[in-house]
Amino acid sequence: MRSVPIPVDVSKLAITCVKAPRPRVLNRDTGEIKTDKNGNTVYEVTVSIEDEFGRIELVKIGTTGEPPITTGDTVTAVGLLGYVWEIAGRWGIAYRASALLPAREAADV
Repeated sequence: MRSVPIPVDVSKLAITCVKAPRPRVLNRDTGEIKTDKNGNTVYEVTVSIEDEFGRIELVKIGTTGEPPITTGDTVTAVGLLGYVWEIAGRWGIAYRASALLPAREAADV
């Protein structure tokens, strides 16, 4: 079963980088790094997301190419999508963005 991507409205979210971008490892034993269909490295960034009600969650967001952000940056997630997954009775949401930019830089775009 293939998951249908769900667009995430980020207009009312405060997103902060809490762990610097790093390549996503597919296999810890071999060190294999995840790549997209074009062969570009997929990075994952751990962020805190605060909604308009003050609820905060830690999530990982995947993106192609190394994002120009560091720990502590307020981030704009461009084209953020959520993919619901289920394996062996467990489920969750995987997040992917077309770009993760420092909020100050995204405001100029």
